[in-house]
Amino acid sequence: MMQPQVIVLKEGTDTSQGVPQLLSNISACLAICDTIRTTLGPRGMDKLIVDSQQRVTISNDGATIMKLLEVVQPAARTLVDIARAQDAEVGDGTTSVVLLAGELLKEVKDYVEEGVSSQVIIKGFRKAADLAINRIKELAVSVDRSDKAKFRDLLEKCAATSMNSKLIGSQKEFFTKMVVDAVMRLDQDELDEDMIGIKKIPGGAMQDSLLVDGVAFKKSFSYAGFEQQPKSLDSPKIVCLNVELELRAEKDNAEVRVDKVSEYQAIVDAEWKIIFDKLDSIIATGANVVLSRLPIGDLATQYFADRNIFCAGRVSKDDLDRVCEATGCRTQSTTAGLAAKHLGTCERFEERQIGGQRFNLFKGCPEAKTCTIVLRGGAEQFIDEVERSLHDSIMIVRRAVKNQNVVAGGGAIEMELSRYLRETARQIEGKQQLIISAFAKALEVIPRQLCENAGFDTTDFITQLRARHAKDPERFKWYGVDIEEEVVSDLFAKFVWEPALVKSNAISSAVEAACLILSVDETVTSQQSQDPMAGGQPAMPGRGGRGMPMMGR
Repeated sequence: MMQPQVIVLKEGTDTSQGVPQLLSNISACLAICDTIRTTLGPRGMDKLIVDSQQRVTISNDGATIMKLLEVVQPAARTLVDIARAQDAEVGDGTTSVVLLAGELLKEVKDYVEEGVSSQVIIKGFRKAADLAINRIKELAVSVDRSDKAKFRDLLEKCAATSMNSKLIGSQKEFFTKMVVDAVMRLDQDELDEDMIGIKKIPGGAMQDSLLVDGVAFKKSFSYAGFEQQPKSLDSPKIVCLNVELELRAEKDNAEVRVDKVSEYQAIVDAEWKIIFDKLDSIIATGANVVLSRLPIGDLATQYFADRNIFCAGRVSKDDLDRVCEATGCRTQSTTAGLAAKHLGTCERFEERQIGGQRFNLFKGCPEAKTCTIVLRGGAEQFIDEVERSLHDSIMIVRRAVKNQNVVAGGGAIEMELSRYLRETARQIEGKQQLIISAFAKALEVIPRQLCENAGFDTTDFITQLRARHAKDPERFKWYGVDIEEEVVSDLFAKFVWEPALVKSNAISSAVEAACLILSVDETVTSQQSQDPMAGGQPAMPGRGGRGMPMMGR
């Protein structure tokens, strides 16, 4: 007797399951890794990406590339997420974390095909990750923060290492000092990177970039009378507002009925009185720099200019917040009750020409927990990439300030972890030995890819590294790929340093992503989600939108 067919899922739903689905997900992740593989290291190549809006981006930053690739394969999107998480958490190592996750999947792909349970592989990966992270903690070198000269040197070395693989690598001496100075000016307890403003001005050379000890922002739109205002002030009193200081036009549908001309004049006078009361209350506080998020009209601009007061309207929220943090004032949403206690101050305010634009600069701020980096350069895409590179370096220096433990870069720590895991695996019985050995081999992807991108003989370099680390682990533990000298050497002695947190976070994120992909054995794709018109309910037959039912049929 035939069993009746039971339909559980909606017609048209695509289901894929079992080992073929798992292998398909792994292949998708490996395809993503192949895309960004060549961007790793000082000799990494850049990617030119044109999005759907025809915007061109040139970058070798892993997180930026992953974000712009618009990956649609559900499993492969996991790699995009870990790249973003690495970027948000530590700022650098985004390419490394994606490559490591892909290599872990590649190493266990054969085991999956041979029928090894995913849960066995996941258990082995997690055990290997714990061993590797604990080993990093043992190897990490800590620098005493009480010695300021050594501590600053540590920060500069970490910043320089992160810049090696970036577009600004050729100017790293110039930018390293700038980045460390910027981070050291922040509140050392909070280290809020939002308090470092980055402004981009096309034109000039990279060396024309400058660090402003305080706040700098581009001059906003100004009305007539602006040129009569002061362009520099010593010890100014600053007020920040979220108030509109201009005469408001009546609404289109407004209607005012008057019987006498004097009544109309009273309405006009009332409007003028409101604006003048606001201006007088500001002047009464003694302020001589007025900033507002909302427009400051031509009447207020001329009124302030006649009284030797500088004003700027339509200042962005980020810039206004940084001015408040630096000068000690607070943004006021009304002029009523405005007093001197609401004002801030700084040593000097000036308006200055930088390139083809005018900037307002607040220097010598007493609350100085903020600064501004003004970037110069040729093409717009070039400056954008410099900004991304500096962001990564700033994040690295922040992490080094919070966590003073460092390890050697250039694949040295990965080779040492690989050796350690291989030796540990020999003492473990069962299938876990194979998985931990596969994890150890996957770690070699970082030095191998550094060699490939630099054009070195990969086999020769990896063989030398394995031999050195196995011969005397204590003496050769920091040996990695020296890109500059094209040899295998002690990279810790050559100051190629990275915060230990970058490596720990990369390994844990890569393992979590690999375990997540390995734990998925079925994908159910709804037909409706693939249909671009599936956002709303289908219309009822015989009805046209919201209209009446069609008649006469």
